[in-house]
Amino acid sequence: MSAMQTLKTGFYAALCAALLTSPAHAEKADRDKPVNLEANMVTLDDIKKVSVYQGNVILSQGTLMLRADHMQVTQNATGLDRISATGRPVAFRQKVDGRDEFIEGYADRIEYDSVNSQLELIGQARLRRGTDELRGAQISYNANTEFYKVVGQPGAQTPSGRVRAVIRPKPRAEQPAKQP
Repeated sequence: MSAMQTLKTGFYAALCAALLTSPAHAEKADRDKPVNLEANMVTLDDIKKVSVYQGNVILSQGTLMLRADHMQVTQNATGLDRISATGRPVAFRQKVDGRDEFIEGYADRIEYDSVNSQLELIGQARLRRGTDELRGAQISYNANTEFYKVVGQPGAQTPSGRVRAVIRPKPRAEQPAKQP
């Protein structure tokens, strides 16, 4: 990896950390809410603890909403283990804890590993919080380490295949007039 690529990678990692509040800051009360799933069809394997939902799948848990065409959910002894969702696109939305704002994501596929708190948005991935936005071929986020990684299309030579971040200026608070 060249020095320029290393610099760009470091810049994008820092940018991602500054850009978005982590899902660890997502509505904390959501974790204690039941998971609700709806679909046109479901198949369940009770021995393997795997369920496959197909057709207009909607998963909700508190303020979290995940929509997909197809979703596979795996459970472990403590509950939800892994989610794999596909669609055109898969979409999620969740309220940010303590604020009147949402984090939204879109991708061809979303993978979530609840044991390791690892979220992967794969294929035309977009993540938006307020008016700030990240785009890339893949966005990875680990809630334990609060680390983001955004990857562009391998070998991309055009702007549409590269990582893109949009950071809009935040409104400035009015400063009181200085006393002479």
